[in-house]
Amino acid sequence: MLDSAEYQPLEGLPAPVVVIRSDQIIYTNPAMLTLLGIGLEEVRATKLQELLARFTPMDRSWVEPMHQGRAQGESDPDPVWLRVRVAGGQERAYSVRQGSGLRSEDRLLMLLDVEGEASMRRLTEALVEAAGELVRCRDEQAVLEMAVEAIHRQGFFVTVMLLEGDSLIHGPMRQDPVQVAAGERLYGQPIQEIRFPRSSMPHLEEVLTRRKAAFHQDLFKMLETFHAAELLAQMRRAYPAVRGLDAPIFVEGEPYGILAIHGETLTPTSAATLELFARQVGGALENVRHHRRAAARLAELSRLQSELVAQERLTVLGEAAGVVAHEIRNPLGAILNAAAVLKRDKLGPIGASAVEMLEEEATRLDAIVRDLLDVVRPLEPRPRPLHPGELARRTLELFRERRQLGNVRVTMDEAPELPTLQADETLLQLALENLMRNAVQASPPGGEVRVAVARVPEGIRLTVEDEGPGVSPADAQRIFEPFFTTRTTGTGLGLAVVRRVVVAHGGTVSVGQRPGGGARFELRLPLQVESRPLPHAP
Repeated sequence: MLDSAEYQPLEGLPAPVVVIRSDQIIYTNPAMLTLLGIGLEEVRATKLQELLARFTPMDRSWVEPMHQGRAQGESDPDPVWLRVRVAGGQERAYSVRQGSGLRSEDRLLMLLDVEGEASMRRLTEALVEAAGELVRCRDEQAVLEMAVEAIHRQGFFVTVMLLEGDSLIHGPMRQDPVQVAAGERLYGQPIQEIRFPRSSMPHLEEVLTRRKAAFHQDLFKMLETFHAAELLAQMRRAYPAVRGLDAPIFVEGEPYGILAIHGETLTPTSAATLELFARQVGGALENVRHHRRAAARLAELSRLQSELVAQERLTVLGEAAGVVAHEIRNPLGAILNAAAVLKRDKLGPIGASAVEMLEEEATRLDAIVRDLLDVVRPLEPRPRPLHPGELARRTLELFRERRQLGNVRVTMDEAPELPTLQADETLLQLALENLMRNAVQASPPGGEVRVAVARVPEGIRLTVEDEGPGVSPADAQRIFEPFFTTRTTGTGLGLAVVRRVVVAHGGTVSVGQRPGGGARFELRLPLQVESRPLPHAP
């Protein structure tokens, strides 16, 4: 047995110490044995490489080559950082300091616990990685969820307190569910629905005013003026030595909320790192808003470009329409007059049928010319007070009187207390007639058309839904263009008229799929006319 009595003075050191001679451990003090959880005889009977594999598995890939290099005369770095698997299976970080033993062939190693420094390094690395991911988010909720998850994974509880006017509310959070349930029982409502006046939380108000995080050595003492004593007592029993941090989040220079973090391992150093991370969260939220505004500008640019193309198309179409109206309407008038004269004569069944067909087709051509002129003529709304629900009911009644509904049922849903519109009644009725006619023609026999009028923030929303085949995404891009139609008997002018009327009122029109099948057309109109008439042919 190797003689290790000469190292007995190291017995009282609190730091773990080991003495190595060649490839054999000849001495370990009690602190080292306690750390490893094994006896002295087992240590002496185990080779150093086996102990390294057993107690430093995470660092084995570089520790073993370093040990082999030293056997060949190479020097070791000093200090060395190791993650040691201690008694109980947990891993802790140590800084290994080296020194000479009492004999030239002996090497003394002392392990200094630097778990706090290692935790700080892991926290910094994790938050740096999370900050890189945050800038890729395109949604504010996603930014906050990712931020709280990154902090929670480092062993802390975290909540984002969001500012809403003069109140603070709970946003994304990772908290002890037992404590959350206790708080909800005490307050009588879900934690996300509780609104806390800013004046009731002066410690957070100070953080926002100073734009500086606050570290709390005793979190519960600070919360005594805020939370109920019963809840605080329960939290103290669960976490007797918890520390806290309140870090402000600012977006575009304005207060957005508070990143509230607490945990028993929270230190002033880690708090400083978390405060910097809160700034990164604010920057990521700004990035989301910048992308949102850029997307809105791009959409507006696309809309303006589409509108310009439509204007140019209508200008060309207007020139053609003027010729068509002049060259076709006069002959059509003569044909209709001749048909009326022939109907007064006594004709046989074949002649009467031919005259009736002639009159129907001429009337249809005249309606096409009229629709064409509606598409290209200048629309200059003459606004007056108009109730949107009355307009929809009156248009529906006209369809019933003209027997234009066939076997299709039409239902109407009118929201109560609709505001009055300032709009052109004739033009809006023309648009609604075209929408309803399109829906009736698209619906199968026995189908249903639903008309709804509701209030929305920008004014009025009017929807017409049918149970027809619906509109494909590709067709939806062109369905409001003149002469575009998916029906063999359609002219493709009705929906073009609808779009012109709505745009002239400063509104929008869109088409989509109705839940359950069919098409859903939606008009959104402002309460006041924002006239934008499209140009017309000279």
